[in-house]
Amino acid sequence: MKKLLVLIVILQFGEIYSQKSTVPDKESYEYFLDFFTSRDSGIHQTALNYIDRNWSDHFEILAIESLYFLKSPSTSQKLMRILERKTKKYYSYDFDSWYDYIWNKKQTYLPSYFIFKATLHRGIDNRFAKYFLDRDTQSTIRLDEVRWGGVIQDGIPPLRNPEMIQASQATYLDDDNIIFGISINGDTRAYPKRILAWHEMFTDKVGGVDVAGVYCTLCGTVILYKTEKDGIKYELGTSGFLYRSNKLMYDKKTQSLWNTLWGKPVLGPLVGKRIALDYLSVVTTTWGEWKKRHPETKVLSLNTGHRRDYGEGIAYKDYFATDDLMFTIPSTDRRLKNKQEILAIRLPDKTEENIAISSKFLRKNHIYEGTINNQNFVVFTDKSGAHRVYFSEGITFTSYDQESAVIDTSGNSWSLDENHMKNITSNKILKRLPTHNAFWFGYKAAFPKVKLIK
Repeated sequence: MKKLLVLIVILQFGEIYSQKSTVPDKESYEYFLDFFTSRDSGIHQTALNYIDRNWSDHFEILAIESLYFLKSPSTSQKLMRILERKTKKYYSYDFDSWYDYIWNKKQTYLPSYFIFKATLHRGIDNRFAKYFLDRDTQSTIRLDEVRWGGVIQDGIPPLRNPEMIQASQATYLDDDNIIFGISINGDTRAYPKRILAWHEMFTDKVGGVDVAGVYCTLCGTVILYKTEKDGIKYELGTSGFLYRSNKLMYDKKTQSLWNTLWGKPVLGPLVGKRIALDYLSVVTTTWGEWKKRHPETKVLSLNTGHRRDYGEGIAYKDYFATDDLMFTIPSTDRRLKNKQEILAIRLPDKTEENIAISSKFLRKNHIYEGTINNQNFVVFTDKSGAHRVYFSEGITFTSYDQESAVIDTSGNSWSLDENHMKNITSNKILKRLPTHNAFWFGYKAAFPKVKLIK
């Protein structure tokens, strides 16, 4: 896929950039684009000479991203020698090391980098240019940390209003298959990992609420967002780009890029509008456990409109099998393995406080009590390893059957529901605290100050 798209970059650049090639006074970034607008070795050598003579720190990211796509071995080798000589770093074509070098120093790129990035990636997908052009003052993240993920816009196709079937019809699922469960206003649904991993997003109306379920396979996160905020509905999709190994969404109207874990626009005209989508709970569990709790549940049909091998464990099989990352991040925290699962607990509309609890720890502690923003919460972990979190309001619980029955210190019995827990005698309700799971490395990269409990 990458080789094909890089070829498209080369073939399309002549048309995209032809008007600029006649400009007598070229800007520095335009010499890097010469490697893609022409196959003439003389033009390449002129660009290399200019880059060598006029080297500046802001050339570093231009050189790295050019080298990532360059198909001319001769030009590539010459540019690599310049980059290594100027930086005194000798990483050759180890791009993870180059990005690690760039990201762990103060950013040096100029506003023109936005034009370079737009023009470079426009050859892959014309829509990519809109992400970056004229947006140098509309960004809350470092642009050099935004990396192409290898696909075009919605190249990993979201499931929009997908077909759902009854549990009894889901004969393709085995009880030990992993599903992501949600329940909104009595509308209960299961999204098998084996299907969602191929699409990484679904959009639908569930329980009368417009939602988007966003799955970043690289960082092991499924988050369920309400897509309407302050009366505005956002139609989200997969941008094709990543930030710290986490997929960036886009909205169709403005082509702004959104951080998946933050639920906020981070690049584009929506930046600075104080937009943050509300999110709801997602339960990662097994099909057997979910349908036992919710026999009325609906589940994704295999009839998605796409041809994929939806077998259990097929999608991203090699990636999930190791602790290695596909795309590097600025730094890793070795308190947990990269892909060790955590439960994320936060109240973004109330506090910056952020808690990550190791799922391994919670499987050994079926009842865990904590505090966030001076509010008490309790985590219940069932036999499948699924976590459900509720505001406990100071009530302490002593017994949990790892299904739906809980007893507090006063001997009162409670039942767990997806949206709340209820005192069987008094009918008192404790509200659910929205949470989701994630891989440790991705969550820590998005929230560097997160508190870890393990």
